[in-house]
Amino acid sequence: MAKVRYYYDSASSQYKRAEETLFDKICGGIKVLTISIAISVVLVVAYSFYFDFPDEIKLRNEVAQLESHYKQLDQEVSSLHTLLASLEEKDDKVYRAVLGIKPIDKSIREGGVGGAERYRELRKGDLEHKDLIISLSDKIDKLKRSINIEITSQSELLDVADSKQRQYASIPAIQPISNKQLTALASGFGNRIHPIYKVLKMHTGIDFASPIGTPVYATANGVIELIDTLKGYGKTVIIDHGFGYKTRYAHLNDFAVKIGTRVKRGEQIGCVGNTGVSTAPHLHYEVLIDGKHANPVYYFFNDLNAEEYEKIVQLASVQNQSLGN
Repeated sequence: MAKVRYYYDSASSQYKRAEETLFDKICGGIKVLTISIAISVVLVVAYSFYFDFPDEIKLRNEVAQLESHYKQLDQEVSSLHTLLASLEEKDDKVYRAVLGIKPIDKSIREGGVGGAERYRELRKGDLEHKDLIISLSDKIDKLKRSINIEITSQSELLDVADSKQRQYASIPAIQPISNKQLTALASGFGNRIHPIYKVLKMHTGIDFASPIGTPVYATANGVIELIDTLKGYGKTVIIDHGFGYKTRYAHLNDFAVKIGTRVKRGEQIGCVGNTGVSTAPHLHYEVLIDGKHANPVYYFFNDLNAEEYEKIVQLASVQNQSLGN
């Protein structure tokens, strides 16, 4: 019910009913609207104080999830750092030690990943958790750098290991004929009585007495460099093993390989014969390192145990007559 207003008319000495003007109506409406807005604001503030809006609840949940993900990522990055540190330790103290390579300098592994300007854009922002984000970003960048260093290191290790493997396979390491009973060795390396000239002469290899046709084997991986009949040596095979190593097999009966053929340790290259300057069927075997003759007896370590090796060294040291050149 609308409120009725009256005013006193002095001319008639009576109270008369006041007519509401348009202005009064507008003012009244504004007043009602203002009061309504004020009450609404008070109610909203009171509601927000005691209750959360759906959008606030959603945002709060999202923040909680992000914080949880951050903690999980931080833990995973820390775990990866620990695993990588273990791999780096094995790299330096085991793999490199075995292969004879110097460990990676500590200052290289622990180097930084950029200057103070690296995270400038993040620092300038108004992110609520920017310090956490910068910290995690720094850990991830350091992890990336360490991984890249380790990848390079592993590649180097593989290259060196491959080279070492090829080098070990290229070192003469077995006897050139089957000699399990150690009875075939007839003459060792050094000054020996020449079978023809009967004078003391340098014997540049080892003689293995064996029947004609006995298989002769390559003592290391290599490439057949020469197949020929040489003065004094008779039918001869020379293998270039690389890394400065060569071996010569002389007085052969026939050949089982061709020039340029790649052979592996233990592969047959020919047969024992009696060609060239020879007084009996035998194999004359030489080892050359960088063009210089070495005592072949020191290169039988792969197919002999310690006792057998000691015995064959003693047999080779006996000064007897060689069977040929």
